Amino acid sequence: MATYKKRGHKPKTKAEKQSAIEEKSTTAEVFNTLDEGASKTEAWVEKNQKIILGVVGAVAICVLGYLAYQQFVQNPKEAEAMNEMFQAQSYYEQALTSPAKDSLFTLAVNGGEGKYGFDEIIENYSGTAAANLARYYAGMSYLNLRNYQAAIDNLDDYDGDDEMSGPLAKGAIGDAFVQLGQTEEALKYYEEAASMRTNEVTTPRFLLKAGIAAINLNKPDVALKHFTKIEEEYPNSPEAAKAVIYVGRAEAMQ
Repeated sequence: MATYKKRGHKPKTKAEKQSAIEEKSTTAEVFNTLDEGASKTEAWVEKNQKIILGVVGAVAICVLGYLAYQQFVQNPKEAEAMNEMFQAQSYYEQALTSPAKDSLFTLAVNGGEGKYGFDEIIENYSGTAAANLARYYAGMSYLNLRNYQAAIDNLDDYDGDDEMSGPLAKGAIGDAFVQLGQTEEALKYYEEAASMRTNEVTTPRFLLKAGIAAINLNKPDVALKHFTKIEEEYPNSPEAAKAVIYVGRAEAMQ
């Protein structure tokens, strides 16, 4: 039986030949364009080599400078600030359970035994995590000392991103506004505190306070919304039983 060699396909018509020619031409143009682009890029790089190296060097210096700052300045500053704040924290913790709480909260804020108080930590260690934490402690101390504006100022500056202290700080601002007779502002902060984190402790606590503030502002619909949420979503919380009572009061106002 005869055998045949398999040959590549050759264009047989004029149209096929023309298409093959155009395809080769287009491919050649693409490669020519790429070559030209590469040549221009190389020329630009060569022309601006000093600028490029300068920029790269500047970025490297900035990165190294930042790392050195963190290692040799910021980290030691953080450690020193936390060490300085230990005594103030000790006064604060004692004040929570002591009958002489006013004097202890005052020592916590102003310092004692040769150590800084929270105010001095904030002033001397600005930008540190310790200074941020000191704002929380100072705000809570001032709230207990009935210096409500100082409490608001410190707590509003506190950046709390954990589960508990952030909502507690916002709620404490609400407490301060209540004491200042600014219930509308208090309601706003209670609502923010309740929604800031969802948990069984802070959420029902500040929903209840928000509802009570709403009742005092003659906003029964707003109050009912907060009390109902406690009943439905936090039925086992200590606030649930109180919410039932306040629901009756809010409904009577409608």
